[in-house]
Amino acid sequence: MGFRMTHFLRTAFALPLPIDEVFAFFAEAGNLERITPPELNFRILTPPATRIMAGTQIDYRLSLFGFSFDWRTEITCWEPPHRFVDEQMRGPYRLWIHSHRFRQEAGGTVIEDEVRYRLPLRPIGEVAYPLVRLQLERIFRFREQAIREILLGRHGAFSAR
Repeated sequence: MGFRMTHFLRTAFALPLPIDEVFAFFAEAGNLERITPPELNFRILTPPATRIMAGTQIDYRLSLFGFSFDWRTEITCWEPPHRFVDEQMRGPYRLWIHSHRFRQEAGGTVIEDEVRYRLPLRPIGEVAYPLVRLQLERIFRFREQAIREILLGRHGAFSAR
């Protein structure tokens, strides 16, 4: 058996919005660009689809640590409005499985993310783990803030009318 170090990143936060509204935001692939830090130069290459569903593949291009690379993910599980999973088919990681869960709770929606990943170039790639972990945590903090601003800002604009 070879050396296989699987890492996990888990985040969760709540929004005072109905689960259907929150899930609908994630069902639009174009919103991924809006919630990714600008310095990653994240661009979706796949022509826009009306909706994401099981089997949908999405191609991206982004830059990380000065390197530009292509990334393809496939939606391997689609259970609106409670869960979906995207898995890397081609990209920088040896393994990348991102589970998104949504649950209605106390008048709002809890958004939970779990990423299972393995770094490339094992075992040497593990040397970069602390840096990769910090970068992923920062990306997910940015993502949470952007989601809050977009969804609560939009919701606030609607309720102010």
